Amino acid sequence: MQKMPTAKNNQRSKYTEDFLPIKDIANNCILLNNKEKVTGIKIMPKNIFIMGPEMMNSVIANLRVVYNLIDYEFWIISAGRPVDISVYMSQLELAYQNEQDPIRKKLIMQDIKKGQSFMQNDVVDTEFFLLFKDKNDDVLQKRIRNLINSFAGAGLATRQVSNEDLRVLIDNFFNAGNTTRFGTVRS
Repeated sequence: MQKMPTAKNNQRSKYTEDFLPIKDIANNCILLNNKEKVTGIKIMPKNIFIMGPEMMNSVIANLRVVYNLIDYEFWIISAGRPVDISVYMSQLELAYQNEQDPIRKKLIMQDIKKGQSFMQNDVVDTEFFLLFKDKNDDVLQKRIRNLINSFAGAGLATRQVSNEDLRVLIDNFFNAGNTTRFGTVRS
């Protein structure tokens, strides 16, 4: 005889994030409920389109070699992070107020207007990540070292993802890029 589902078994979680298999973010890894860890590298962007044709083709060929050497499941993710130029804008405004030369003052004002245009159009900086998962910490660290060395050989700078990088990625995918910060509620 089958048991009838009780109201307790049919209850859904009142938290929308409970469907995610994420337990925690620690030690530069996303810890999953099944004891796997997701980590990886952040690839610093490089504009290959300003290079000469030979150099550009060389970088592309080197990247092809790097990606073909990876023999495990991985994800390449690009994520936009808002650019905060408020400190730079403050410095420009101070420079404008302190400048006496009208030609330099005009150039600084042009930079201020360009910066205001960036701020009004929600300019983002695109970041690139290569992520993978495994349960074994030694395997994860070996993969990270190999990837950093391989990308360096291809002419690209990389580093291991940080806890903050992983939080930004999750915020990008589940909160439309908005960071959630909850504080104490006072009445």
